[in-house]
Amino acid sequence: MNGMILAAGLGTRLRPLTDDRPKALVEVRGKTLLHHAIERLAAAGVTRLVINIHHRADQVEEYLRRRHNFGIDIRLSDERDALLDTGGAILRARPLLLPGLPLLVHNVDIISDVDLPLLARQHADSRARATLVTRRPATDRLLRFDADNTLTGWENRATGQRLVANRRDRHALPRAFCGIQILSPAYLDAIHHRGAFSIIDEHLHQARRHAIRAFHHDGQCADAGTPAAIAALDAYLPDSR
Repeated sequence: MNGMILAAGLGTRLRPLTDDRPKALVEVRGKTLLHHAIERLAAAGVTRLVINIHHRADQVEEYLRRRHNFGIDIRLSDERDALLDTGGAILRARPLLLPGLPLLVHNVDIISDVDLPLLARQHADSRARATLVTRRPATDRLLRFDADNTLTGWENRATGQRLVANRRDRHALPRAFCGIQILSPAYLDAIHHRGAFSIIDEHLHQARRHAIRAFHHDGQCADAGTPAAIAALDAYLPDSR
């Protein structure tokens, strides 16, 4: 299985922790966010890992070099010329992936107890184009799934905006995206958008004709994107040093 860590963001919400380092190198309980994500994906059976880089990219390169890539096959997808958002990042990384294998994508600032091997098995068994880890609604921007856990649309509760991918959306229920997902080779080959774009836009596009499924998870799925969130995780998680 291929893996990808989305790590190129500017980390503006994490200031002042990111005043001298990229978001990926901010620490939680003795390990960088990047270290946490690499360990999780390696334990899930990822054989090739792609990490996209942009802000203070040289620091990420040096960090990985000093740690000998944590003993796994890591390739860097360089976005120093321009940030590509989540979808554009995955599109650019496509040539770096091992062909014919699914891609497990993990946001660098997500700390979770999601069972990634179980996620991979469910994805394979369902033969879905993509499987998205979701949780109970905790934000205004939500995905919508029908009774079969198939993606039908998207909504923003704050603005009332709604995007519908198919007719089953009428009775769908909202879930929050957790920042972890598996994309099939067919999904990767069929990416429609170009340039910088959100992967959610691509999900909604492909959901018109193909099954994009949910993997519901109501355990830990913490967004470590602010200093307050980092402090809360430091108090909650066991020391990993």
